[in-house]
Amino acid sequence: MTTQIDRTLADLGLTLPQAAAPVAAYVPVVAVGNVLHLSGQLPFRDGALVTGRLGETVSLEEGQEAAKLCGLMIVAQLKKHLGDLSRVRRIVKLGVFVNSAGDFTDQPKVANGASELMVALFGDAGRHARSAVGVPVLPLGAAVEIDAIVEIGEPLAG
Repeated sequence: MTTQIDRTLADLGLTLPQAAAPVAAYVPVVAVGNVLHLSGQLPFRDGALVTGRLGETVSLEEGQEAAKLCGLMIVAQLKKHLGDLSRVRRIVKLGVFVNSAGDFTDQPKVANGASELMVALFGDAGRHARSAVGVPVLPLGAAVEIDAIVEIGEPLAG
């Protein structure tokens, strides 16, 4: 699956970023049995954090792109932790936090940037439960932050 995901990323014109190091006292991934809990991931474009507030300084389209960048960072963290993305069985849930103005109500549309990426990369295993909420501020002024729950198994044979 890693090769398949690498091909899909290339077809989409995307590359995985280097997995970001924690910025405080936490770890990026915690495994409990065959379930991984990924800490919130921020959107980086060419090493720079995407900042701003949806409904003020960030458009819906820019927010969707920021969510996609968070999704790429989630996959980068998975690859770093697992070594091989073929161990991913299911993207179980994404928790999407959108830095939003008080009257901005399109958080679900912003979250689609990450959700659609997961389906593009993992197929049916990328379909997941999700929450998408607006918040008045995110760490470092990020536009979007996304955490994840992922089921894993053993590498696929063959």
